[in-house]
Amino acid sequence: MSSNRRDFLKKSGFLAATAAFASAPAFNAIADDENRIKNPSEHKLPELPYDYDALEPVIDAKTLHLHHTKHHRGYVNGLNKAEAEIALAQSKKDYSLVQYWSRKLAFHGAGNFLHTLYWNSMSPDGGGTPPVKLLDRIKIDYGSFEKFKEYFFSVAKKVEGSGWGVLAVRLSDGKLLTLQVENHQKLTVWDAIPIMTIDVWEHAYYLKYQNRRGDYISAWFDVVNWKNAEDNYLAALRAAKAQHKKPLSNSPLKRGED
Repeated sequence: MSSNRRDFLKKSGFLAATAAFASAPAFNAIADDENRIKNPSEHKLPELPYDYDALEPVIDAKTLHLHHTKHHRGYVNGLNKAEAEIALAQSKKDYSLVQYWSRKLAFHGAGNFLHTLYWNSMSPDGGGTPPVKLLDRIKIDYGSFEKFKEYFFSVAKKVEGSGWGVLAVRLSDGKLLTLQVENHQKLTVWDAIPIMTIDVWEHAYYLKYQNRRGDYISAWFDVVNWKNAEDNYLAALRAAKAQHKKPLSNSPLKRGED
């Protein structure tokens, strides 16, 4: 990496944010090591943190196996291809297809990230309620955990076509946002870091639930990995603190907690 690029990343706070997220379990498979920076096309399909049948009966083993080995692998391969083509275009100074490969980079890169977060957003021991720090923030932003679940359900169910329901934390003030994402990359909010997500593409649930997306979402809450969501939430707050050099308002970090 050039010194100019490294200086820019340091000034923008990006390196600090990356370091903070690297400590959170859901992000370890994404932010691997220095080789990933030097060889950006070497993306690998992450292993699942549980067996294919571990989420039964909410997610059946056949769906999970196909989803992971076929669909997610396709996004990993597409991301590697897009980055290789962009690197080739840069070396040749031929930018005739830059719009096409930029779109592919966004689509497959976001698909890879969100699927990795999705696997870690679930656990055989999941469900119930979030740990106290995340729960406190949910109550601040949504009034109660039940109101949050109702809103998250509605947002995810009403995603137009294929996409995602995402719980994210806004770095500027620590507020939790429930977002719709169309495909993998559309409707992105730049100042928000995803900490939990549900895949509402039909391939995530159709074999078991057919067109009953609402039934899938309702059952999905029984396998939510709230501990992982809170780990990601606190990592996002640490990243924001490192970037802004001061605690966020209404944040647990303001009270010196970590």
